[in-house]
Amino acid sequence: MRFPQRFSQLPEYAFPRLRSLLDAHAPGGDVLHMSIGEPKHPFPDWVTDEIAANADGFGRYPPNEGAPALREAITGWVARRYGVTLDPETQVMALNGTREGLYNIAMALCPESAGATPAVLMPNPFYQVYAVAALSVGAEPVYVPATADTGFLPDYAALPAALLDRTELVYLCSPANPQGAIADKSYWAGLIQLAETHDFRIVADECYSEIYRDAPPPGALEVAAEIGADPDRVIAVHSLSKRSNVPGLRSGFVATGARNMARIRQLRAFAGAPLPLPIQMASARLWADEAHVAANRALYARKFDIADEIFTGVEGCAAPHGGFFLWLPVADGEAAALKLWRETGIRVLPGAYLSREVDGRNPGAGYIRVALVAPEEEMQSGLVRLRDCLFA
Repeated sequence: MRFPQRFSQLPEYAFPRLRSLLDAHAPGGDVLHMSIGEPKHPFPDWVTDEIAANADGFGRYPPNEGAPALREAITGWVARRYGVTLDPETQVMALNGTREGLYNIAMALCPESAGATPAVLMPNPFYQVYAVAALSVGAEPVYVPATADTGFLPDYAALPAALLDRTELVYLCSPANPQGAIADKSYWAGLIQLAETHDFRIVADECYSEIYRDAPPPGALEVAAEIGADPDRVIAVHSLSKRSNVPGLRSGFVATGARNMARIRQLRAFAGAPLPLPIQMASARLWADEAHVAANRALYARKFDIADEIFTGVEGCAAPHGGFFLWLPVADGEAAALKLWRETGIRVLPGAYLSREVDGRNPGAGYIRVALVAPEEEMQSGLVRLRDCLFA
């Protein structure tokens, strides 16, 4: 069976690579998984009650765009969180997890070109669906370094004008996965103005937006509204997975201008997988409730403080401004991950598995990503073992 040649460029998915690296070796202690960003904090007890109360909805096809109650809950949350008014009828759509949205946005909005190959820009390191989306529509994925030198955010404005002129989409994750860097209002405003100048759209991956240490991270929709940008210039994607500790619910949303949304919904009508109605009703209640989100954020704040204490004096090992990963500098990420597994039983992800080599350099090669998702005592013990193994 033959596949399109462009898919030979697909990055190998991180976790099969990790299994190939580690699984031939016995763990050197009690196994602790710190490689996957799967939240482990409790979700509200009433989530299952809400699903059960609406269980008759499993007997009906759900609306593709999301039930009115869910879309209104989403726009209500956007208004409270960002001060932005969206039309629930034309500017939001429920997603079966944000990965679906991040992929299908490119399918719906990246045009074919008879001339120059369209470019899709993304940070490096990056969430791998960005590259797969670009390749799926015949665009060139362009990996832009997001390193300590650039504040762990990509400097898109430094790219050549000719490249920016053929750019159709730009992906940005804030707070960033894996580094936890936050795009401030100035960064967002500069990127939106760059998009206006060169006529591309911005896909704002904001699934970690509610996990932060200090002030709430500004959002792309918020800044776009403040500077009066075209509402179709920005497409924001959000999730309940990290915010509400329900990754298995597979529930998120996409928000943008009405023209973009019409095309996104048209694609969903033919190729999407809408959320079952009981899941939609539980999601609506989750978007309407902030108490559980504040409690969740407090648990992560405590973990950030513990991490800072454990790594006191270890250069470059501070906890992040947002998200729930540590991005720890090491001589070689693969070697460090293998040593840690063989000597302690702790499983972390080499940073190179989240990055692509460009011009002979992989910006993640000198890092490991450590997820702070385990219960506090397990996490604290694991970080001490990690520090003593790699940084003593």
